[in-house]
Amino acid sequence: MKKGKEKKTAKAKISAIVMNGPIVIWSVLFILIPVGVLVVMSFMTKGPLGIIVYRPTLANYKAILSPVYGNVVRQSVVIAFWTTLLTVLLGYPFAAIMSKMRAKYSGIVMLLLMIPMWVSGLVIIYSFVILFNQSGLINTLLLKIGLIRKPSKMLYTNFSVIVGMFYMFMPFAVLPMYSSIEKLDPALIEASKDLGAGPVRTFFKVTLPLTSPGIFAAVILTFIPCIGYYMVTDMLGGGTSMMAGNLIYRQFTIASNWPFGAALAVILAAVILIMVLIYTRLGGSLDDLG
Repeated sequence: MKKGKEKKTAKAKISAIVMNGPIVIWSVLFILIPVGVLVVMSFMTKGPLGIIVYRPTLANYKAILSPVYGNVVRQSVVIAFWTTLLTVLLGYPFAAIMSKMRAKYSGIVMLLLMIPMWVSGLVIIYSFVILFNQSGLINTLLLKIGLIRKPSKMLYTNFSVIVGMFYMFMPFAVLPMYSSIEKLDPALIEASKDLGAGPVRTFFKVTLPLTSPGIFAAVILTFIPCIGYYMVTDMLGGGTSMMAGNLIYRQFTIASNWPFGAALAVILAAVILIMVLIYTRLGGSLDDLG
């Protein structure tokens, strides 16, 4: 009897190792070790010709506080803020309408929403370049209907960057809000109406608080990637809009200052972790973050 139990225990241990072993090895090799290397590198010194000198220093973190990089951080926050605001304000009613549809129609709308995510980001951004160009479709249309007398400069401005970011991150904002609204118990809305509350009061007192985890998840999934996303800024901003992602990319490529780039990446990762921690403390589910 005892031997049978021991055999079962041994089998359970072996199956647990077989089941969890690959993901543990993958996590160690591709997450923990690279993050550890990045953190260690952030405290090292840049040597001649971009060589990393293994002499510990806090200079990389102090440099982030300088006014030059402060402007980049401010620019990043401004663009990420407006992008997040637009995606949440327009994405919330979109998610609410989708949640009221029949399953087959909401499935079709969901598919249409996901299709841009299957297309190469480069193709999408080039289409915006064609649209916003001075001889592009929008300027041509505005000139023909007489709203403007000469082509308006839209490309290589913060406007084009925010529109590009909005398009790229809209699905990431809609999905968690849709999940949150769909889980909302309709009986609570009915109870609010029965107690005499109007649609506006019901929305602000019942619907909005109960779906706030989805909104916060949308903010996290939009705001943080915006700060680190450099492709849109490079192609639609034309180098006039520098964000934290561009700064990190250039430290690892053009400037060959890997320790400073690592310090920037560590700070960005720390901000992400803090926001996720606040989100979970407020009752948000990590499943909604994907």
